Amino acid sequence: MQRLEAIIDTNVLLSGLISRNGKAFKILEALSEDKFNISISVPLVLEYEAILKKKLNRKIYSDKDIQSVIDYICKIGRHIKVFYLWRPILKDPYDDHLLEVAVAANAKWIVTYNVKDFEHTSNFGISAVPPYEFLKMLEENK
Repeated sequence: MQRLEAIIDTNVLLSGLISRNGKAFKILEALSEDKFNISISVPLVLEYEAILKKKLNRKIYSDKDIQSVIDYICKIGRHIKVFYLWRPILKDPYDDHLLEVAVAANAKWIVTYNVKDFEHTSNFGISAVPPYEFLKMLEENK
């Protein structure tokens, strides 16, 4: 079967780093085990970095730790240049760049906890799904 290509929303990355008990952590595990591909863009990586530095417990994650996470994502992610902006399209305009990366990457999935904010992605052949649903797809795609 063809490997799934996804965009990981910052809320999933953050959640996976905060707790090892949830589905978001399992998404990060699957990513580290090379079970699917992710696509990234410069704006997305900058958002990852800013949010992680702002919201992660700094007693647990140093700047160096956060940079290591970002470096790893940049190493394994497919770097996408976005040449066409689809703004404004989504309920939350700060999420439009995720749709733009997905369109440019020809990715079919945006993995997010804010599925309701991505209702118009289906117009582009892209589905926004919560981590538990994406994990089911990974299992079915073996």
